[in-house]
Amino acid sequence: MKKQRFRDLKQGKINTETEVSSKKSPKKQDETQSHYASSRDKIKAFLTDAFMIVMPILYVVIYFVMDGREDFAQHRVFGWLAFLGPLVLVQTAFMYFTGQTPGYRAYNITLIDERTQSKPSLFVIVFRNLSAVLSLFTLLGWALMFFRKDSKTLHDLLSATALVKTDEKRT
Repeated sequence: MKKQRFRDLKQGKINTETEVSSKKSPKKQDETQSHYASSRDKIKAFLTDAFMIVMPILYVVIYFVMDGREDFAQHRVFGWLAFLGPLVLVQTAFMYFTGQTPGYRAYNITLIDERTQSKPSLFVIVFRNLSAVLSLFTLLGWALMFFRKDSKTLHDLLSATALVKTDEKRT
């Protein structure tokens, strides 16, 4: 490359931005695809959702539906069903309308369908959330994200969905 003179650059005879941008190679197909969310971001989003969604539902179930923690302890099956049912409904509503829960929104994570690279259907989201509850009891489904390069969990694999990192910043 020819050495640029400062006087030519100052007078506007040479535009460095066009020269630099023309030398860049075009983006490859892999670079334009979305990147998977890391397990660290997923854990931070999960903790955010735990305090913003899970705790209020658990509080309502224990103190208003079950009449205290002693009643919750005596009727565990009904208590867990009364807790997990609204949790799945709330998470499904968030994911269906925006593709994100509050925790996912805080860390710029979006749920997509791997086949179409767009927002999943309602059935897929419900199936994903129900299988997430089942993998919660085994903990094997959640631990899977630490052993995979794409950080997918069991319910992501079963529902053919992925959590991807988005670049847009929310204010």
